[in-house]
Amino acid sequence: MRLFVAIYPPPEALDDVADQTNRLRLGAASAAGINVRLAPRSNLHVTVAFLGEVADERLRTVEDALTRAVQDRHCPPVSRRGGGTATRGRRGTAVPGAPEVPVEGGAPESGPAPPRLRLGGGGRFGRGRFTVLWVGLLGEVDAVHRLATAIRRELRRARVPHDFRPLRPHLTLARPGERLDRASLDEDLRTLDGYLGPSWPATEMVLVRSHLGPRPTYDRLATWDL
Repeated sequence: MRLFVAIYPPPEALDDVADQTNRLRLGAASAAGINVRLAPRSNLHVTVAFLGEVADERLRTVEDALTRAVQDRHCPPVSRRGGGTATRGRRGTAVPGAPEVPVEGGAPESGPAPPRLRLGGGGRFGRGRFTVLWVGLLGEVDAVHRLATAIRRELRRARVPHDFRPLRPHLTLARPGERLDRASLDEDLRTLDGYLGPSWPATEMVLVRSHLGPRPTYDRLATWDL
């Protein structure tokens, strides 16, 4: 299974970034029927750690490692679920409609307040048909980096493979490739430079399973309080 760990912005942050996207050339192109591969709202997230392919039987090992990483901040996990209201079934598959199952970790303890974040600015990864347009993450980003460091440390101790590249927290807006001309892309980048979304507390992190394809889908496997 292909796994990553993410923080999901709340609805008010997603509403604001959607309004901003509609004002971009990117949004106008999408409204005109051009497939600029806007990321679906339900998929919008900030990746904290990317694991890639992990054997199904190692899912429990991954969850235990993430629990230890989060407990470094004195925050126990909340619950295990798949696809919103499902819980993990045999071999890590999502079982729709199953009740939530508490994850071991004890009663909530006091700890640091959730980091306050906001979406703002933006940039581009890649060029030509590999172009990706993104919005940046601002606010108490150091807390996100500390969390990512703790996650990688525990994954390494558990001998779970993961991406070692430096973390660049962002939210992917679209993968327009060459469907958006250079002038429009440059104008959108200038517009995003001045973007600043509302502030919000990052209250949880999520272990996610991704399914690749023309329209990628994500299953939320487990959630932890921050």
